[in-house]
Amino acid sequence: MSGHGMAGDTAHDAYSAYETDDAYEADDAYDTYASGEAEDIGGFAAVVGMAARVPGAGDVDGLWETLAGGTESVTRFPAAPGGPTPAYGVVEGADEFDAAFFGYAPREALLLDPQHRVFLECSWEALENAGYDPGRFDGLVGVYGGSGDTGHFSTLLANRAAFPGVSEWQLRLGSGADFLTSRVSYKLGLNGPAVTVQTACSTSLVAVHTALQALLAGECDLALAGGVTLRVPHPVDENLDDGLLSRDGHCRAFDAAASGTVSSDGVGVVALKRLEDALRDGDEIHAVIRGSAVNNDGAAKAGFTTPSVDGQAAAVRAAHLVAGVTPDTIGYVEAHGTGTPVGDPIEVRALAKAFAGGTGGPGSCVLGSAKSNLGHTDAASGVIGLIKAVLALRHELIPGTVHFERPNPGLDLENTPFTVSAEARPWPRSDAPRRAGVNSLGIGGTNAHVVLEEAPPPAADAPGRPYQLLPLSARTGTALKESARRLGTALGRGSAPLADVAWTLQTGRAELAHRGYVVATGRDEARRALEPADTAALSPVRYRDRSRPVAFLFPGQGGQHLGMAHDLYRHEPVFRDVVDRCARLAEPDLGADIRTVLYPPEDRRSDAAARLETMRCSQVAVFTVQCALAALWRSWGVEPAMVLGHSLGAYAAATVAGVLDLPDALRLVLERSRILDDLPSGAMLAVPLAERDLLPLLTDEVSVAAVNGPQQCVLTGTADGVAAVRDRLRADGVDARLLHISAAAHSALVEPALPGFEKCVAGVTLRPPSLPWISDRTGLPVTGEQACDPSYWSGHLRHTVRFDDALRTLFAAGDHALLEVGPGRTLTTLARRHPDCGPGRPTAPSLPHAADDTGSGVTVMAALGRLWQEGAAIDWAAVHSGESRRRTPLPTYPFERQRFRLASPTPPLQAPTVTPPQGSGVAVGSVEYARPDLGDDYEEAAGPLEEAVAAAFADVLGLDRVGRHDNFFDYGGDSLVAAQCCALVRAATGADVSVRMVFRAPTVAGFAAAIEQKTE
Repeated sequence: MSGHGMAGDTAHDAYSAYETDDAYEADDAYDTYASGEAEDIGGFAAVVGMAARVPGAGDVDGLWETLAGGTESVTRFPAAPGGPTPAYGVVEGADEFDAAFFGYAPREALLLDPQHRVFLECSWEALENAGYDPGRFDGLVGVYGGSGDTGHFSTLLANRAAFPGVSEWQLRLGSGADFLTSRVSYKLGLNGPAVTVQTACSTSLVAVHTALQALLAGECDLALAGGVTLRVPHPVDENLDDGLLSRDGHCRAFDAAASGTVSSDGVGVVALKRLEDALRDGDEIHAVIRGSAVNNDGAAKAGFTTPSVDGQAAAVRAAHLVAGVTPDTIGYVEAHGTGTPVGDPIEVRALAKAFAGGTGGPGSCVLGSAKSNLGHTDAASGVIGLIKAVLALRHELIPGTVHFERPNPGLDLENTPFTVSAEARPWPRSDAPRRAGVNSLGIGGTNAHVVLEEAPPPAADAPGRPYQLLPLSARTGTALKESARRLGTALGRGSAPLADVAWTLQTGRAELAHRGYVVATGRDEARRALEPADTAALSPVRYRDRSRPVAFLFPGQGGQHLGMAHDLYRHEPVFRDVVDRCARLAEPDLGADIRTVLYPPEDRRSDAAARLETMRCSQVAVFTVQCALAALWRSWGVEPAMVLGHSLGAYAAATVAGVLDLPDALRLVLERSRILDDLPSGAMLAVPLAERDLLPLLTDEVSVAAVNGPQQCVLTGTADGVAAVRDRLRADGVDARLLHISAAAHSALVEPALPGFEKCVAGVTLRPPSLPWISDRTGLPVTGEQACDPSYWSGHLRHTVRFDDALRTLFAAGDHALLEVGPGRTLTTLARRHPDCGPGRPTAPSLPHAADDTGSGVTVMAALGRLWQEGAAIDWAAVHSGESRRRTPLPTYPFERQRFRLASPTPPLQAPTVTPPQGSGVAVGSVEYARPDLGDDYEEAAGPLEEAVAAAFADVLGLDRVGRHDNFFDYGGDSLVAAQCCALVRAATGADVSVRMVFRAPTVAGFAAAIEQKTE
């Protein structure tokens, strides 16, 4: 598997050699391969994700516990006296499915073959394990797989009464093997090839081989490959005298006491990428696939079902050639190993023939078979064996073969390089790469073999910012809480850097409706925040399927403090670059480096604090931080739909709106700060009264600087004048508060300086706003004429700030999330208190208050999480720009499964000893599935027409009830189901309705209104 040309030629050489029954003639092909590009990783693939459900284990971790612990997970059933012991590998919850997660209505979920349902879930889990969200993967994702023959179509035919109005064609859609992979592509939105493979027991490993070829051919960039066999209800076969099934209920692979295999259910899916892509993209590489081969025995055997030594050996040898390895470098082979007295010896003879060209001595290669633990999972057995071999490489341990005591004499192990062990064997790394082979054989003669190699050592952990945002989302609120619990548990066990955990969650998980997040500076802190006792920290919010616009609010002076945004200056290059630029531009006029004022050494803090008290330094400091924050937010993909500044904040707002470029804006801020610094001693007073209540208190020395809310104003003027008003207010019981500003902006004291300031404004380039900018002077959007008029700017310095009016305009413009871009949370607090704000409007401060000991990094990450939670678009790659992040395996989605099970036309012969899962099921011909909790409040249908529509919706969807505002498609409807719904509505109401009407008005109330409108 090192490109199509050479790999195909060497594989053909191997087949030709075996056709002449001379295995050694293929040896020269090894030399040819090795002298070419054997180590060109362009021909290799990486296993980057895995998922499995097998008897006794619901995931890959559980599978490894079963294998490494030497546990047998086969269920045995009561045997007749003196008779054989029936046994089966039962997968727990095989008839359960999270239909709502995948958008299936309960009735449609009942139609689906349980194999399809479980394969769909495992495909999702494999992608999540790989760290990829299918909706955001930049490339084509292919799906390759196959399933067993379970007779589900017969079950559907026997239960036709449960599906009124459903055609036989639709029944076949729900059960046909052809649709296994295309259904995954459809539900997950995958645009690569969807190829169903059917080669009996070798199906899933052939699917892996097919996926590898597609990757190398460029047909896809990520491939899901695997297989499933799942019977609901599981059979219990008493016909154990055919030489295939074990009489004692144990699969004794390679053992002298073996009497046959044990049938089993199971599913496995792996996610594969080209190795060079996986290395480039920072994927978690579980193992490398160096090569694979597939062939068929042909006619050179006794019968169709009889295995062939030569055919099997040729496939193994070809895989070695394609992989560019010699047999002596392979330390483990996960064999087909069914435990049949005839099949095992033939397989070992074939392996020995393929390995004969190597120099490995007796016992140099361990043979194993997962079937001794799990039974024979039929179409899934090959990929489950592959996952076992990958885990053995990863954990540096070869699991033992359960029940092995004494080798089957027909194996002739002493004359082969193979050994079998009942005990697990350590398999540590060494100077030479460890390699494994995986063998899978199908009845009918399709043989498959894969050569694995240990993953390359991971790159050294790359440092990231010390504060990290961990976003979580789910389809329901309960699933979100369970996701948080699982992640907290995983953080307590794992060791991956928190930055990699954050990267995986941000880029490798689907962004679903219910969202929460935590911000942490370490794994332990994150784990504590995710514990069930502290799930309130997630603040779950249901995001509706629309993008949330963001408005930037820039505060005025008053929140400045030493160390303002110091975390961001240290750890965020975009922020730091803007601060550095402003410092260089301002230093000649300011006579100081603003960075030494903001971030002074310990022995200069008192001097820096004194300078920061001056208008000259404080205004430049606030403006600099605001512009740096705005640049940081925009670099992360958070683009403002609207901007609004308060007093000094208007200059940063104008800069973001494109009215001013940064040097010109800074020039005006410097001039503004000089004017205010040169004013006579002044003061500003916050008063919790309406403007009209303050008018009698105004004098020539005191003006209204700002109207911030219906009952919140700021007075400005001379220090003595403001003090006198404060005394009068105190006497009236009004608690007025002096602001941390020593100059009387927006007062008569600035009037002498206005002509000079207006002249300064005339000397810079002014442009019309490139995005909506709400004026804090007029309360209305700034026009192009105003923005370019110097007198607007001089009037802005003098006249009252109408922030209350500006907020009214902002709130009337849409449902913007409000992001405060500057120190503190003054403006977001004012916004939340405003009567037009409403309880559902999200607000977030970018920086903490001066008195808050929360770091600026934590605060800005919390704001980022809040915006994402509310639907703002985030460029997660840009959040980690310049870093080398890696994906890391994390807990997958906590599916909230319900039981979907139809009556079997042929019930099992023996009652199972396992208890079937409890849950809401459906009785044939009735609807008992509860309406999924998707976060929508239930409201009953109003009136006969809505009741008829609601009944039709509920009937075709398979729900116990449907509310008048429930969306037909949110609860699993599609065009086919909509057609059935229309038929029921026509029958109940006589109305002429169409599927198009359902798409246009998908709620009960909307559909009923559309019917009324049409009949008027």
